[in-house]
Amino acid sequence: MYVTDLTDGQWEKLEPLLTARPSGRHAGGRPRLYPLRRVVNGLLYVVKTGGPWRLLPKDFPPWRSVFERYNTWRRKGLWASIVQTSREELRQKLGGSPHPTAALIDSQSVKTLLRGPRRGYDAGKKTKGRKRHLAVDTQGLLLAVRVHSAGIHDRAGARALLFRLAALFSTIRVVFADGGYTGTLVTWTHAMFRWTLTIVKRTESHRFVVLPKRWVVERTFAWLGWSRRLSKGYELYPESAETMIHIAAAHLMRRRLA
Repeated sequence: MYVTDLTDGQWEKLEPLLTARPSGRHAGGRPRLYPLRRVVNGLLYVVKTGGPWRLLPKDFPPWRSVFERYNTWRRKGLWASIVQTSREELRQKLGGSPHPTAALIDSQSVKTLLRGPRRGYDAGKKTKGRKRHLAVDTQGLLLAVRVHSAGIHDRAGARALLFRLAALFSTIRVVFADGGYTGTLVTWTHAMFRWTLTIVKRTESHRFVVLPKRWVVERTFAWLGWSRRLSKGYELYPESAETMIHIAAAHLMRRRLA
């Protein structure tokens, strides 16, 4: 057993989310060759340790079986759905409403190791690869993610992220961001969504100060950094990179709910 394996309690809560089917749909196709729990444990092992698919230990199902199941779930957007359900449960457990009214956004540039689409150069961070744009709630729980070229400026990348955020939530009223998002984005956000984009700037004094709200999304990046698969851009396609973030975020939330 590996430390990344799901406990009995975690699996009991996660299994219905993985096997749920739309109303009116019936199970079909070939029977599973390997237990679904072992497949999920293999997937979590890859995300947590950062190892290549082909080097998946023999204790798990063959790597191709785990990878094919991962691809099926990615195309269906299943892990994004699991993140949504887990976040609503966790927000209620923490004493809040399941639907957020505030969001915090920020980006992180990472080097990519494979030649894939939507790669670029971030001159500010001196990084060639992609940017991960996150929106989180005030607890640091993932709301939306968008992965794009690192060459796209934060203000331009934020527009794509905010469109995705608006498609997912009708309750958002205010968005917090750092000084890199100043300018026309503030008026654009209000005109497009009727949201208030609040810029949290650094203090003028050269001393450490905990900035209100802003640190929350930075902490989320740190949480995701515990998954070594996210230490760099190992994925060929941005869509796969987004799914890896969803898996890491879902695993963190399910552990807190256990």
